[in-house]
Amino acid sequence: MADAFDVVVVGAGPGGYVAAIRASQLGLKIAIVEREALGGICLNWGCIPTKALLKSGEVYDQMAHLADYGLGVEGRSFDFKKIVDRSRTVASQLSAGVAFLMKKHKIEVVNGVASLEAGAPAPKVTVALKAGGARTLSASKGVVIATGARARVIPAVGLAPDGDRIWTYREALAPKVMPKSLLVVGSGAIGMEFASFFRSLGSDVTVIEALPRILPVEDEEISAAAQKVFAKRGLQFRVGAKVTSLKAETSGVVLTLEAGGKSETLKAEYAIVAVGIDGNVEGLGLEALGVKIDRGHVVTDGHGATNVPGLFAIGDIAGPPWLAHKASHEGVHCVEHIAGVGGPSIAAPIPGCTYTSPQIASIGLTETAAKEKGLEIKVGRFPFRVNGKAIAAGETDGLVKTVFDAKTGALIGAHMVGHEVTEMIQGFALAMTLEATEAEIMATVFPHPTMSEAMHEAVLDSYGRVLHL
Repeated sequence: MADAFDVVVVGAGPGGYVAAIRASQLGLKIAIVEREALGGICLNWGCIPTKALLKSGEVYDQMAHLADYGLGVEGRSFDFKKIVDRSRTVASQLSAGVAFLMKKHKIEVVNGVASLEAGAPAPKVTVALKAGGARTLSASKGVVIATGARARVIPAVGLAPDGDRIWTYREALAPKVMPKSLLVVGSGAIGMEFASFFRSLGSDVTVIEALPRILPVEDEEISAAAQKVFAKRGLQFRVGAKVTSLKAETSGVVLTLEAGGKSETLKAEYAIVAVGIDGNVEGLGLEALGVKIDRGHVVTDGHGATNVPGLFAIGDIAGPPWLAHKASHEGVHCVEHIAGVGGPSIAAPIPGCTYTSPQIASIGLTETAAKEKGLEIKVGRFPFRVNGKAIAAGETDGLVKTVFDAKTGALIGAHMVGHEVTEMIQGFALAMTLEATEAEIMATVFPHPTMSEAMHEAVLDSYGRVLHL
């Protein structure tokens, strides 16, 4: 006999637990199944603990430049174990917070591993309980899969964790030692964040990227500006480089790559593999149900629905962009659709953020992508080196870039590199969501002195009206 619910959510990451909360707010009876810790990878082994590490690295890095601010301190040092322990404490605190939210919203948490089997009006969920035994859950309105993703590995060339010298993000979040030298394979957000953190603490870091430039999803101008600042911080790069072999030895790792028709060997104490992610589609019984899967991700429509009646998928398992806030947004929309109160589409402009030093943030189309679509565009730029707040703060690296549709005046892309730009991108996200044109943004009063004024000036520059450049 199955325990009856309106909606069963599988996976308690930022997509799943937010979906469960919203469904509860809509008056539905909810169960959520989680095999590990509430909050999922993002809260426990991703977004949150990495930001705690990066903050420690940022503060330590800033201490080396105190003289620039007329300050001084003796004996700059760090305790690597305490840095890692702090990040784990932050993650544990927030996981406990999710547990409180589940209780507050009367959501039943089922700890165990879920599998699906055919059923109507939605598949049934069987849970192998952590405490032993099994339990079957039925959903009268729908089952939402939010099982997330994991680090992609390529064992054939050694791009897989070995339990010691070669790490994925999981091992890199809780290392027992601080690497003196490090190779990072992959220059996306994950790879660059770890490269930035370990470099801040003094590690000799080399980043290897198969594509011709780092941060390949970002606007070309932004990635070039970011690489210039990273290089100034001492990060080294090999771009357009294909890894042919990565091997662990007793005292370190040996990586062989091919670039420009030449072979090169690099050595370091440790290596991090950050070459993408794969959706957690295995072990759920999706193939037996006939769920359509494309390149390791569940195929969904504009409401998160799969091709199987009553079955939905959100977040990383449903494909890119692989971002926590995208998963939460999809979760809310999906359960609102299930409840019959949702909007017309799950689509919304999704900002992307990389929390390196300097930070990178973007939303919408890059300049190249806009041109490839055949759009007539207006592009503006404004560097932080002439922004008053940036100069006063000693944070003059980077710029803001805006892309407008020349025919409609719609903001179709915004790209930033600089200090705390991840806190500023929401301004452009709001403008795009409200379908603001250049006229409304130019008429908006930006406070002075703030770094956000660079956003306003970039918009003005798009239309030949820049004031302070």
